[in-house]
Amino acid sequence: MRGNGGRGAAILLAGGKGARAGFSANKAYVPIGGRPMMWYSLETLDRSPWIDRLVLVIRPEDLRAAEQAVERVGVTTPWLMADGGESRHASEHQGLEALSGDIREGRVDLVAIHDGARPFVSSSLLHRLFRDADRHGGAVPTLRVEAPTHRRSGQGKIALLNQESLHRAQTPQVFAAPDLLAAYRRAQVAGFEGVDTAETVERFSDLKVRATPGDPNNLKLTFPEDFALAETIARDN
Repeated sequence: MRGNGGRGAAILLAGGKGARAGFSANKAYVPIGGRPMMWYSLETLDRSPWIDRLVLVIRPEDLRAAEQAVERVGVTTPWLMADGGESRHASEHQGLEALSGDIREGRVDLVAIHDGARPFVSSSLLHRLFRDADRHGGAVPTLRVEAPTHRRSGQGKIALLNQESLHRAQTPQVFAAPDLLAAYRRAQVAGFEGVDTAETVERFSDLKVRATPGDPNNLKLTFPEDFALAETIARDN
């Protein structure tokens, strides 16, 4: 174990569209609390003692906006940019390949992959995730599913599921870097794309992934009502 600080990297996925929220442009640059949404995550990742490399995965047409975000936030962590892919999974892989040299040479031990659409990740949550991944190989923030959830059979019958065991995942998700990169390369050969980082890791590596308690404020902004709630959170912070 490295303890607090060391050879960690973060990949920030900032190439998403804003169609479901009603935006015609990339929602990563939609203002929240008077600042582009992506700035919040950039600040938190930049000041983490665990992280000494940043990769921004962007759309080529957003290059100038991304450069301005890095400049305005005052990012001091060494950073680079990678073009996003046609899917979330492909964008994650692009970010990992941008770090592949550092991973191969042992300069990066752990990698966090984070959604730019989750602006309110806290420094404390980020620390817990890196700590748990450092100890166990992988860490994913989760929250319990609060609403009653049922399984529906093909005949239309439903059965109540055990709420205690049902959790929903958040990001960032943090994993041992060599295993993570290898998992994505194996997935590419298999033609597989996971819904999130953890699914690819579970299918294509032997890492033991730990569930770390998530944060209700670490919400993903997808629909118009999410952005209204985000304005409230930004004011309170």
